[in-house]
Amino acid sequence: NLKGRPLAYIMSGRDCWYGKCTFCVWDHTLYPQGTFRVRSPEDTLEEVKYLVDECGVKEIFDDCGTITIGRWLKKFCQLMVDSGYNKKVMYSCNMRFGEIGLKEFIWMKRAGFRLLKFGLESGNQKTVTKLDKGTDINIIEETCKAAKKVGLTVHLTIMVGYPWETREDALNTLRFAKRLMTKGYADVLQSTVIVPYPGTPLWYEGMEKNWFRFDPYDYERFDMREPVFKTPDMSPAEVLGVC
Repeated sequence: NLKGRPLAYIMSGRDCWYGKCTFCVWDHTLYPQGTFRVRSPEDTLEEVKYLVDECGVKEIFDDCGTITIGRWLKKFCQLMVDSGYNKKVMYSCNMRFGEIGLKEFIWMKRAGFRLLKFGLESGNQKTVTKLDKGTDINIIEETCKAAKKVGLTVHLTIMVGYPWETREDALNTLRFAKRLMTKGYADVLQSTVIVPYPGTPLWYEGMEKNWFRFDPYDYERFDMREPVFKTPDMSPAEVLGVC
């Protein structure tokens, strides 16, 4: 899904300004909740210049958990255009559904942005709400359409293996994602098994409710090769089959 070679990853912020998703290890374990910090647009542009001019990088993925929006995004886009680096490198990043609209997508396209990675996670509102994603799934299609309208590539991520989701719930997520793909509103689909990383609210809830399939301290098995949680009506093999 990333086209430019050489490719570089940067982080314009530490990590996600939203910082509430119960499965996110960055905002609950690696960094104390509420301590999000972002570099200035000017400082971020200096790293872009270095990567392009000194390293020959053709695409940059900004792995800030969700790129900073509002005045920060507008300023960064303007700097990319004014400096001419919007013509020298492709820029891609993580994004949240419903946080920006067509106007901001236009800024981003002009600034050289190519791909936006959105965490869909589930096609079931009950799961999205339980994960504290803060997303209304009814606006997902609208957001995708707006991004596609200006020529941005839309990358979706979904997860399966939730301990409260049935097989039908998991298939509903796949159907939702498939509908977005077949309508042309999304381009890339990434599917993984949910992993309750240690220290996250999801991990603690799993401990409390006895959701783990094996020792919750056996972190060597937290590698997505198998489900970590028990599911209501699916075997581990069936979870992987859906994934």
